[in-house]
Amino acid sequence: MNLLISKLADFVGGKVYGNGNLSIRSLAKIQEAKEGDLTFLYLPAYEKYFKDTKASAILVKPGFSKTRNDITYIEVKDPNKAFSKIIIEYFSPDFKLTGIDSSCFIHPDTLIGNNVAIGKNVIISAGCKLGNDVKIFHNSVILEDCEIGDESVIFPNVSIREKSIIGKRVIVHSGTVIGADGFGYFTDEQGKYVKIPQIGNVIIEDDVELGANVTVDRAALGSTIIRRGTKIDNLVQVAHNVEIGEDTVISSQTGISGSTKIGNHCMIAGQVGFIGHIEIADGTVIIAQSGISKSITKPGKYFGTPAKEFNEALRQEAHIRNLSDYSKRIKLLEEELEKIKMKFPASE
Repeated sequence: MNLLISKLADFVGGKVYGNGNLSIRSLAKIQEAKEGDLTFLYLPAYEKYFKDTKASAILVKPGFSKTRNDITYIEVKDPNKAFSKIIIEYFSPDFKLTGIDSSCFIHPDTLIGNNVAIGKNVIISAGCKLGNDVKIFHNSVILEDCEIGDESVIFPNVSIREKSIIGKRVIVHSGTVIGADGFGYFTDEQGKYVKIPQIGNVIIEDDVELGANVTVDRAALGSTIIRRGTKIDNLVQVAHNVEIGEDTVISSQTGISGSTKIGNHCMIAGQVGFIGHIEIADGTVIIAQSGISKSITKPGKYFGTPAKEFNEALRQEAHIRNLSDYSKRIKLLEEELEKIKMKFPASE
């Protein structure tokens, strides 16, 4: 692929400094770029690679010092976002899959829309409904009465349990399990655990993306719900009856306990743990490795275990790091106090 720099600059609303007629063939990270590549620079930590990069063109912020004359620059407000837009428009992978492979088992009661493609060894049980332009890759299993909306993509080795409802343009990556039993038990008179049947389902709304090896458990009663536009990274556990709002992003290794409700437009970093039966306000940001032990009712940034408002958490962390010094200072103060007591004994 050969793309003119001037065309790319127009597409992202940027200004060209250098050769606007230059063609680029590919995209690359700044430290790996070769001649013919377009790269980008938006974090100061990567500026050290600028002097040696082999890239032919680079997306930079306004005011960046353009000290090399052998590189063409596209100046944009947000190079990271501009670079992503170029990837989406010109370099997005085409998930090629056509027709329905003869190795599939598709129950006669399944309703299949137009232009549906199904790969090898896929099993689709009775009562399922597939929309138009759905792609289901190899070795996936879809049990009874599931629905998958238009233009959704199910990658290899996905399991979708009975009665799950998946919206339009949903992407589910390999190894993900939707609708496994929620973790529900009670103890009998002998102290043995007795399984509580999980008779609810999972609802995943439009434009959601689930990474690899995500687990979304079915509800005990009612529905586990992931709402429109939410994006979930690999290795995330969503327990039974959890509700996640619209346009929320959740990073890898996060665990969300049962019946927790997370609001709209939240940002959850990696390895965050949520206790069950709590609510998280819209617009909340939670820093990595935090433990959420109670509801968060006020939007803001939170960190720590248990999580606290971010600035307060930093202050407490600073005190913890200084505990050794505090201990020494307290000991010196105690010694000084003893000297004062000896010098001025209390009157009897």
